[in-house]
Order: sequence, then structure tokens, then C-alpha cells
Amino acid sequence: MKSSLRRPFGLSAVVVLCAAAGCSSSGGAEGPAVPTPSARAAGLCRALHKELPKTVDGKQRRTAAPVSDFTAVWGDPAIALRCGVERPEIIKPGSEHYNPAADSVEIDGVDWLPERQPDGSVRCTTTLREAFVEVTLPRKVVGEAGDLGALTDLAGAVARTIPVGVV
Repeated sequence: MKSSLRRPFGLSAVVVLCAAAGCSSSGGAEGPAVPTPSARAAGLCRALHKELPKTVDGKQRRTAAPVSDFTAVWGDPAIALRCGVERPEIIKPGSEHYNPAADSVEIDGVDWLPERQPDGSVRCTTTLREAFVEVTLPRKVVGEAGDLGALTDLAGAVARTIPVGVV
């Protein structure tokens, strides 16, 4: 009886370890965490997913693991997109990180809120759209100066599929 109890536990431990280690299927890149958008945002994100470009900043799109209509990656280190994320803490009233003076940047008709991360990457989240789209640009892409030029490759798809509006 002990061996039958150990077997499921052993299998569960392998599954947990695999998930913790970021196991991915062959050919896929480890991807960003998959958000859980509202039904409305999920529909918009699926439309965006169909419009995303094959290249961003000269980097080829790759299959991320897990595969999702709410995430996409390009290159290595990956430019990572997540659609249907929560409102960024910096623009969420009542949050301890709330900053009503946070500056956004307009790129080809889409407003992005850039936030430098501890690892040197820059997380950019759309503002004033019916769904929040987050793009993380690795340090190698943005450099020390915080070059956000890669967003020009994504702005058209966002503008066509995620309407301006308040979430």
C-alpha cells in the first residue's frame, strides 16, 4: 500500500518541479505568466494575438510555453507581451505605489507607461485602452538609455484591436 501512495506523490512532485523550473515543450521558449483577463478583455486580446507581427525589433516571434492567446515572445532574450493584465500599481488609486504624476509615452498613437525593472529591463503597459497590454523589453533591447523603439512594431496591432477606453 505504501508504494501506491508514493507513486502519485512522486508524480505530483515531478509535475511541481517541472512547473517551478519552467519546463517547456520542445521548440518553445519559456514564456511570461499567462494573465486571466475579463471576458471582454479576453476577446480583445485574442484579436490582438491574431494581429501581432512576426518580428519585433528584428527579432523573430517564437512559441512560448505555455501556449496562450494572451502571451507572445520574440527573440532571446525575449521581448515578452502579455494581454489582459491588471492595471499597473503605479496608476492604481489606493495602491502603495500609486503615482498620479506617472509619465506615459505616446508611440504611434498608443500610450505606454514605462517602468524600469530591477534587472534593467523596462516593462511598458498601455494606458487608456479597454484592455491593458504589457510588453517587457529586456535590458539588451532597451540599453542604459531606455530605448523603447521596439514598441513601434507593436503599436499598430494594439491600435487596431484594443479600443481606446477606460478599463
